[in-house]
Amino acid sequence: MNNTSTKRRTPDRLAFVQFSVLLAIEIIFCFTPLGTLPALGPLSATLSHVPVIVTAIVMGPWWGSAMGFAFGACSFIYWTFVAPGALSFIYTPFVSVDGGKGNPASLLICFVPRILIGLVAGLLFSRLRKTKLSDHGSAVIAGLLGTLTNTFLVLGGIWIFFASEYMALVGTGKAIYSILGLTVLTNGLPEAVIGAGVASLVAVPVLKAVNKHYR
Repeated sequence: MNNTSTKRRTPDRLAFVQFSVLLAIEIIFCFTPLGTLPALGPLSATLSHVPVIVTAIVMGPWWGSAMGFAFGACSFIYWTFVAPGALSFIYTPFVSVDGGKGNPASLLICFVPRILIGLVAGLLFSRLRKTKLSDHGSAVIAGLLGTLTNTFLVLGGIWIFFASEYMALVGTGKAIYSILGLTVLTNGLPEAVIGAGVASLVAVPVLKAVNKHYR
């Protein structure tokens, strides 16, 4: 085998290895307590977006979107088969608990925002690093906005498709926009800060190390 073929195939193999490692971390975060943060809002805060952000920055938006799909698939499996709960209907149409019943919109909420984490973060990082911003600055913005994309689309989906069911289960007497706004502050913003920090402190050094090795 000539050197050109070796150089072309080695990064391909590396990409599959990188994706596999990050996928394993994604699965751990989705199915173990390691991926759950203490949460003040009615929805749990999670670290499951972190492998999606890292994948998008290190490998690009399409790999990031694939990891986002994996995040959605893990969430669907978890809420359908592993630990069905009162709010499972948000993410799966196959669980009905305490009056909350899912429908096909549940799949939109479960998959689309998670896929867009990787797409938004990957595209933003690719565009921003071509400007005067440093890689670290570009990664912070990409990680922050990629995470917030998920937060606002999930909460927006709840507002559009499940407002009455959600309020009936939460039962606080507050308007739904107050509850969802509180969730942004207590869950969404901490997740976004973590996504931004990991993007800069983990994903950028990994990207530079990989590029340097295969330059």
